Amino acid sequence: MAPNETLIYLDPDSELSLQAQIRQKLVDAIMLGTFPEGRRLPSSRKLSEQLGVARNTVVLAYQQLVDEGYLISRERSGLYVNEKVRQDRVGFEGAPPPERTLSPRWRERFKGRLTPDAEFSCPPNWQQYPYPFIEGQFDTSLYPVKEWREASRLALGVREINEWAGETGDADDPMLIEQIRTHILPRRGIQARPEEILVTVGTQQALYLAVQLLVNSKVPVAVEEPGYPEMRRLLARRGAPLVYQPVDEEGMLVDERLDDCQLIYVTPSHQTPTAVTMSMERRRALLEQASRQDALIIEDDFEFESNYLNAPHPALRSLDSEDRVIYMSCLSKVLSPGLRLGFMVAAPEVIREARKLRRLMVRHPPLNNQRTVAFFLSLGHYDTFLMHLHETFRERWIALRRALNYYMLFYAELAPAQGGSALWVRGPEDLDDTFVAKEAARRGILIEPVRHYYATDHAPRNCFRLGITGIPVERIREGVLQLRDLFHDLTANKTETFADARGEHLTGEALRAAVTDTTMICIIAYGDPCTIEICPDGDLVGIAGYSNEDRDSGQWWIANNRWHRRWSRWAWGETGVYDVRLDGDIIKLFDEDGWLIDRAILRRNRRDDAADNDDPGGDTELA
Repeated sequence: MAPNETLIYLDPDSELSLQAQIRQKLVDAIMLGTFPEGRRLPSSRKLSEQLGVARNTVVLAYQQLVDEGYLISRERSGLYVNEKVRQDRVGFEGAPPPERTLSPRWRERFKGRLTPDAEFSCPPNWQQYPYPFIEGQFDTSLYPVKEWREASRLALGVREINEWAGETGDADDPMLIEQIRTHILPRRGIQARPEEILVTVGTQQALYLAVQLLVNSKVPVAVEEPGYPEMRRLLARRGAPLVYQPVDEEGMLVDERLDDCQLIYVTPSHQTPTAVTMSMERRRALLEQASRQDALIIEDDFEFESNYLNAPHPALRSLDSEDRVIYMSCLSKVLSPGLRLGFMVAAPEVIREARKLRRLMVRHPPLNNQRTVAFFLSLGHYDTFLMHLHETFRERWIALRRALNYYMLFYAELAPAQGGSALWVRGPEDLDDTFVAKEAARRGILIEPVRHYYATDHAPRNCFRLGITGIPVERIREGVLQLRDLFHDLTANKTETFADARGEHLTGEALRAAVTDTTMICIIAYGDPCTIEICPDGDLVGIAGYSNEDRDSGQWWIANNRWHRRWSRWAWGETGVYDVRLDGDIIKLFDEDGWLIDRAILRRNRRDDAADNDDPGGDTELA
């Protein structure tokens, strides 16, 4: 190796300081043998010139490596690699081993191998797609970096390290247990004692522990259909007879099919994968059913923090007076992918057995992480973070619903949902979700097919999910528009366009006479009723929802033989310009590109004669 060859390359975008990068690169070179034992290192002046950094930066890096024993200083000679650094390492002899192929011998040795369901795989470079409507992938802007750093710094204090670095057996961090007990669980209406809480490596480990403890081949288990594929696999490994219980707009059905089940697994907050929230009536019915047949319930409280339209219902465990519910959840999903901390709440007997079983896998989740989370909670950062996350996801969720309602009213039907991080969408009957997902990806749109959520052959081919966790709100509208164009290209039964639609094309005074003092009656994309009153004075009054909970006002006018309308909030508050056709009592609105945007029943309002003669306004646009 040439003596003047630069072996260290610094990354200007690295979060590490220049000094830390130099130390890191030197240690790597020493341990890999690039700098062999006894090798003299370049002088600090020479290396600083090669790297383009201050000489003092190199001096400090060298001094740190001397203190740590990687380098030794020889008087009047310089710095050398310590010959003792690698003396206990076993060297490699001969050529590197050839690349190995999979041996059939190993396949024969595997016992109880899982055959995975047909899964949807998110591309690892999903962030490079313009429109990633994928649930569970998070843009990094959501992570509370500053607050997490503060909690980490506190957890690394000397006193804290002395508490969590020693041998604690299989006990969890008492500070975190107390924060879960007093900070998180009351949000769900749950009261628990410390001995009723177990910290787990994410919700997945909690599910595994519960299944291992409670299930064998003689325990019939009810699961939701569609439902969480990983839970089905855990149960299949135990040989459990499974009852696939359908889901409707109120959650899992409670009927005679549950009569023989000894265990019921349910995701009531936002059902996986439809995002339907289980009603209070259904929750009570499920608890009564479990009581009658002496069954247990595993409550996977998925996305409990993401209700956007109504207040969240209390957890099943909070309604349980017989200690039948085993509750499990995790910290917010944005924290979970990297942190993997969840918890189980159950009767003390269950927690004791689960702790024994957890010990065979891992004594406990890392205590330094537990203490960091405890500080994150106790400092109020968790509450602030959840509020920010709730508002961010609420904005995205509503933006997605609005865009689907505006652009895909005749292509998509949404499952009823109060929140969550994804929408379950039913497309045209001739749609194939797997094929559409591939075609959408070619156009920069990522959507999730849903067949892997079904265990039976009843999976619909025309359904898919659109997630909001990884896409900024400003891209949602355009992404749905691009998806609408794809659907138009792929579906056989294309929706009407202005050129081929039935009905009389209304313009000018005929258009004014037809719409003035009428009410449009329609159903929006997510199944709610909507009425729009077209007032003679140019006002619009819109009411949507079964409880008339969504209201807006706006203006209408006619210009250039087209109907114009602008809402205060709906349709982004932008001016819509439409060609109009009237087919009997059905009014159809087409945008400037000829797309069918709205279709409604048109009803004449009943007013007195004076009101019928009101001037509906001029032909000029409103300022």
